[in-house]
Amino acid sequence: MQRPKILVVNPNSNEAVTNGLRESLKIFMSEAVIECCTLERGPFGIESDDDIRNVIPLIRDKIGGSQSYDAFVIACYSDPGLDECRTSFAKPVYGMQESAVRTAVSFSGKFGVLALSDESIRRHLEYIRRLGYEKNLACEVALNITVDEAVNGLETANKVISAGQSLVDDYGVSAVILGCAGMASAKRIAETKLPVPVIEPAQAAVELALKSV
Repeated sequence: MQRPKILVVNPNSNEAVTNGLRESLKIFMSEAVIECCTLERGPFGIESDDDIRNVIPLIRDKIGGSQSYDAFVIACYSDPGLDECRTSFAKPVYGMQESAVRTAVSFSGKFGVLALSDESIRRHLEYIRRLGYEKNLACEVALNITVDEAVNGLETANKVISAGQSLVDDYGVSAVILGCAGMASAKRIAETKLPVPVIEPAQAAVELALKSV
């Protein structure tokens, strides 16, 4: 039986983020063909409302021109262009934040999120309210780093572990979500140090995509 093909679109132009996603998604190699791509015309990191607005047409064009795939994942935690792509295309499209939150609520108790910045948290909270999962969120905390620092920073893993442990100790979370595609490479070490599941949102989105194809 032919394996399904899933395209994971990194909406920023930072190839290091895409490489981190490729490494993280190797766990699905036996189940599907997972291809990750970088939007060369995207911002180096999606960190503002303007970045999100500007990248939506790029994402829509990329997915529209890649209809040989069975499903798509938008690999940015703000889920830019998700609604637009679902309206425009018949094939399934998944966003990282929506997928991660749906995965987190499958565990008993509340979940916590590690975000890049306070501005990111504002956007995430608005979206979680729209999804109807505000009551399931214990807390979201900012690491105060950029997308590039998330993937390349020497202290990123330590910040993830420290902030994740605080979510466990101070808020009693039952799961921790890594709230940026750039944090994907931190999952492996974080899940060995934290006493609760660590959700890497691109993995969560691919898992849901596999159920739909």
